[in-house]
Amino acid sequence: MRAPQLLVLFGSQTGTAEDQAERLRREARRRRMGCRVQALDAYAVADLIKEPLVIFVCATTGQGDPPDNMKNFWRFIFRKSLPSTSLCQMDFAVLGLGDSSYAKFNFVAKKLHRRLLQLGGSALLPPCLGDDQHELGPDAAIDPWLGDLWEKVLGLNPVPPDLPEIPLGVPLPSKFTFQFLQEAPSTGTEGPSIASTVPQGPPSESQPFLAPVVTNQRVTGSQHFQDVRLIEFDITDSSISSSGFSYSFAAGDVVLILPSNSEAHIQKFCHVLGLDPDQFFLLQSREPGVPCPPGLPQPSSVKHLVSQYLDITSVPRRSFFELLACLSPHGLEREKLLEFSSAQGQEELWEYCNRPRRTILEVLCDFPHTACAIPPDYLLDLIPQIRPRAFSIASSLLAHPTRLQILVAVVQYQTRLKEPRRGLCSSWLASLDPGQAQPVRVPLWVRPGGLVFPETPDTPVIMVGPGTGVAPFRAAIQERVAQGQTGNFLFFGCRKRDQDFYWQTEWQELEKRGYLTLVTAFSREQEQKVYVQHRLQELGPLVWELLDRRGAHFYLAGNAKYMPTDVEEALTSVFQEEGQLSNADAAAYLARLQRTLRFQTETWA
Repeated sequence: MRAPQLLVLFGSQTGTAEDQAERLRREARRRRMGCRVQALDAYAVADLIKEPLVIFVCATTGQGDPPDNMKNFWRFIFRKSLPSTSLCQMDFAVLGLGDSSYAKFNFVAKKLHRRLLQLGGSALLPPCLGDDQHELGPDAAIDPWLGDLWEKVLGLNPVPPDLPEIPLGVPLPSKFTFQFLQEAPSTGTEGPSIASTVPQGPPSESQPFLAPVVTNQRVTGSQHFQDVRLIEFDITDSSISSSGFSYSFAAGDVVLILPSNSEAHIQKFCHVLGLDPDQFFLLQSREPGVPCPPGLPQPSSVKHLVSQYLDITSVPRRSFFELLACLSPHGLEREKLLEFSSAQGQEELWEYCNRPRRTILEVLCDFPHTACAIPPDYLLDLIPQIRPRAFSIASSLLAHPTRLQILVAVVQYQTRLKEPRRGLCSSWLASLDPGQAQPVRVPLWVRPGGLVFPETPDTPVIMVGPGTGVAPFRAAIQERVAQGQTGNFLFFGCRKRDQDFYWQTEWQELEKRGYLTLVTAFSREQEQKVYVQHRLQELGPLVWELLDRRGAHFYLAGNAKYMPTDVEEALTSVFQEEGQLSNADAAAYLARLQRTLRFQTETWA
């Protein structure tokens, strides 16, 4: 009797869905089931017709969008030409991750579940809808759902009776083994295999371009609550700097940047775990067919691993405490870790870890006897990889042929912990000094974004970009002005004109030249707060004229929490008042704009 095989496919933007997919792998292995885990876009989707048992784990991003690493799969699975019996041999379940404060809560999971049923798949369970807003996080929904899932799976695919379940307290074998070298390699191995100053092809995650930082300038006033930076990179030697290449960027595209941990954090981590940062090692996979991480050179130094790979300042997930408990030799620390990793201990874990945003490094410092006993082989199982951060490109190649600019809000806030919480990438970028003797380089690559601007020269564009949401519209305006296109309408909102009015002089100059109509909303300059949605309603006749009579395209970028809903409500109100539409017809009008890509959004949490 052969052990049953399970396929877990995930679509993840921030790593939470990938973490849940890895949890399924661990739980399957404890139950003696074979289990493969892959990102949806890394899987040959045509092979689904041969898969008997698949669990899909998918997050919902922005305004109901699939994560980047499942967009190709998403397009394929919704092809109208797929037969309704395509997946008739498949048993499946869908685990969704979302945030109920957004209008399209777990939209991707719900839609995928329905589509798999349409294609003939058999659902083992209703979809699980994990919710970030729950006081215990998504696990509040996931824990009971997984209990039901394993009952169903093992009922349909029993494990051979001579293979007992591996108890929770026993650690599973690590994915990789570390072979430490007695001597450092004679030649440097770490730079070229990871990134290049002259890439052979288009820069990518596996081979980013090391772009020199040219300027790093604070663009908010000294009294403003947040440090926002305009950062400029020199891309002269990269393939992305020439419009002659098919992979040059356009307005609406994004740049991905791979940050590094600070020197202080690297030293502290190595000290707590008893690691020598200068020691080199080779990594070997325990499982056949499982490659070593592409972001790590072979051999690599411990310092390189900690600096550029291990996300030691991220907030640990429950799986971190589960594995740490298995590895702990210390009675009291192990007992506390087991409590944190249990279903009953989730409220206490939330108070200890999630609410104050305590980091992996801080947790390891709180459990010193456990930390110093962690076998290096388990580092990659225990600590997630540093993920690239995406930024809207804020410049056009037509205006700056050898430059790429971004607008970065530096993330820093206080919790009950003494040390302020800092965003890894934004703080790292803000710390870079282009004035030093050696060039400061940042690993980056570009990819298409969610905004596509019209190619017809006489199509007007309405752009709504409060705060740093204005970044992609600066690229669009620069591009359109370089092509002689007028009809650019920008609604910009910020707190105060003398503190956070980004590119004020540039906008005003373009207004004088007749290339731009600028509408501003300064929310803190009067008793009653005024936002971009209020300005849209005030200028309802203009907005309706542009959209209904001149075929304008409407774009929205910025924070995903409340602003998109507020703007959509303002637009619906304009359609009712200026177009004399009923509530239902106004909603249908907006839906038609979205469907025909005349209403596009790029939002982030």
